[in-house]
Amino acid sequence: MIEYSIVIPVFNSEFTLRKLYDRTMEFFKSIDKTVEFIFVDDGSMDNSWEVLKSIKALNPKRVAIIRFIKNYGQQNATFCGLEHAKGKFIITIDDDLQQPPEEIGKLIARQKEDDSDLVYGIYKKKQHSIIRNLGSKIVRKTGGKLLDRPDTISSFRLIKQAVVKKIFPHTHNIIFIDELLWWYTGSVNYAWVDHQKRTVNKSGYTYGKLWRFLVELILSYTNFPLKFMVYGGLFSSIFFLFIVAYYIAAKIFYDVPLGYTSIIVGIMLSTSLILFSLGIIGEYISRLYQSQNNKPPYIISEKDED
Repeated sequence: MIEYSIVIPVFNSEFTLRKLYDRTMEFFKSIDKTVEFIFVDDGSMDNSWEVLKSIKALNPKRVAIIRFIKNYGQQNATFCGLEHAKGKFIITIDDDLQQPPEEIGKLIARQKEDDSDLVYGIYKKKQHSIIRNLGSKIVRKTGGKLLDRPDTISSFRLIKQAVVKKIFPHTHNIIFIDELLWWYTGSVNYAWVDHQKRTVNKSGYTYGKLWRFLVELILSYTNFPLKFMVYGGLFSSIFFLFIVAYYIAAKIFYDVPLGYTSIIVGIMLSTSLILFSLGIIGEYISRLYQSQNNKPPYIISEKDED
């Protein structure tokens, strides 16, 4: 029985992979726990795959390596790794050593305190540039508000296998693992962990990728644009109706030029009706979206039946 699976999405990290493997293996030997590694090469353009093959040769029974034909993104690579993990607990960690493998012990200890389904490693200070930290914070805060989730999440997490299995039916081409996990558990905890500076290469997450990820997150996992259309159409139609009332009153009491009022009233009234109709359509589309995203209506934590 494998106790822990380590899932590592890989992108252009040839210089850190061997150190990451050695340090992680050393840690698990120190606590006398069985471990397996699942490396998913997300279309790397350096020698990462060759390094992974050399790691696989060191421990062929406990190391699995997977290679994508092109870059699909960290979330998709992690999801693939989760599908291949066999451990009772699964730990996801980045490939750049900014999350020290020795900090895994803090996740394990926190999980044991109250048998949590999910434990996130959170940082007192992220060792990125000021602009990168600001961009990440905006994305996390915005995503947290729209999804109604805490923004204190990271890619450094420990998850029970029982929870992971529940997310596999969700085969969107746009994957946001944390949102799927939160659908299936409320037993979430956090552990303070260190975050170290990157020593080699640059992060694969550019500012453009961060913003594209936020847009994809909003479109794929929220109905915010549809709700915006619903309420925008409603408020706009009410606003235009007030303007129509104003011009009709102006015609009656101030005798504005002939034809002017009828044109304004016609344009405003038709616009308000169109916007109101779009709002109604948006509400129906929103309900269709909610019924098609496979989000469970409820999750039972425990059950005792005769």
